[in-house]
Amino acid sequence: MTAARILILLLAAAFLGCSDSSTSAPPPNVVVVLTDDHGWGDVGAFGATDIPTPNLDALAADGMRLTSFYSAPSCTPSRGMLLTGAYGQRLGLPTAYFPGSTEGLSPEEITLAELLRERGYATALVGKWHLGDAPPFLPTRQGFDEYFGIPYSNDMGRVNPIGQAIYPDLPLLDRESVVEREPDQALLTRRYTERAVDFIARSAERPFFLMLAHSMPHWPIAASDAFAGTTARGPYGDVIAEIDWSVGELVRALDVHGVAENTLVLFVSDNGPWLLFGDHAGSAGGLREGKGTSFEGGVRVPAIARFPGRIPAGSASSQVLGLIDVLPTVARLAGAAPPSDRAVDGRDVWSVLAGDPDPALADREWVFFRVGGLEAVRRGRWKLHVPHDYVHIVTPGVGGESGFGETRQIGHALFDLESDPAESEDVSAREPQVVAALEAIAETWRADLGDKLTGREGSGVRPPAQLDEL
Repeated sequence: MTAARILILLLAAAFLGCSDSSTSAPPPNVVVVLTDDHGWGDVGAFGATDIPTPNLDALAADGMRLTSFYSAPSCTPSRGMLLTGAYGQRLGLPTAYFPGSTEGLSPEEITLAELLRERGYATALVGKWHLGDAPPFLPTRQGFDEYFGIPYSNDMGRVNPIGQAIYPDLPLLDRESVVEREPDQALLTRRYTERAVDFIARSAERPFFLMLAHSMPHWPIAASDAFAGTTARGPYGDVIAEIDWSVGELVRALDVHGVAENTLVLFVSDNGPWLLFGDHAGSAGGLREGKGTSFEGGVRVPAIARFPGRIPAGSASSQVLGLIDVLPTVARLAGAAPPSDRAVDGRDVWSVLAGDPDPALADREWVFFRVGGLEAVRRGRWKLHVPHDYVHIVTPGVGGESGFGETRQIGHALFDLESDPAESEDVSAREPQVVAALEAIAETWRADLGDKLTGREGSGVRPPAQLDEL
């Protein structure tokens, strides 16, 4: 370690602080790897047997598997949750944005990047954004010093599910400038990784926050020549293998620059697999349904946290955690605090990551919104679905072609997730008191966040930004 770095860390420790027990330790670096449509069953540490993920498995062996970790059913609300600590519904982000949207994450929101930059962190987002593509909504306006990536999903260009010219050419941005149109998607994972590793190298002398948001395995999928054709799972397995390589490159960069021991690494997906695309999509690992639903396969995602010496190696937690917890937890470690002038739905769950289960989380409430509708609520082991429609994939696609789904309905249905994570047995008839209690919880959240299914407007919803008002 250089003398300059030692001096910087000592000064940072004196003025910033980060330790959960004292202010004597230097502020930790934070690396968040967010994949897109990465299924529960696509990581070896979570049960995958047909896709090699040695680097992710090593990350889990050195850290903690989070086995009840929740996102949202789609891209935009998930990213809003991670960066603000609030449900997407509260942020006025009920579903995914499309190119040319006149809305975006409000500049009035305080993001994790902004909190950390105020604490002296270097900040960078590499990869997919999806919180508004107009210049006033870009990452560089939301606390990130650097940005390199695409502003929305990789199917929002020439290649899209209906195969027609419905979007402008997919842009690749460096900061706020378009540097390419329709980049070779087979090279995106590698290019993102190279940029992320370069940021670590340039930032190792100060605390840094890196968010690497991969565009894949969201359809359309593609791997570079070094990985194409290397797995038994076909193109999808090749893409996962390259993402796994990317994780390994990040960890190696942390080691090379002497910052691994003071870096929290979080790996997580934004939602479950896009089952419509069959063999070009992932596996929910036995959980019900996938992306675009409020069933476990759509919102329970693989998550791994590693912080050497601080998070117990080889551990696991089944406590209910999720993307809304990232901001309050990281803020605490960095010596900051979540915004106090607005509702933050997430919690500081550092004690759980440190290996000390939190009894207060045993009966934690978690609500599941999709496209503005409150579809389910969980408390402790119980999850209640209220009546709603969902799309069930009847015929999965083959070879990159879209399959077919049908709209189905579910009524009031209660599931015991401890014994039935696949949500296969409705036990509402024998647990009427539990149903009533969860209905009451749902009604409280409707009053706060609204509910499109029942025509409710919530008093706690914050509006997104409107382009014509900026």
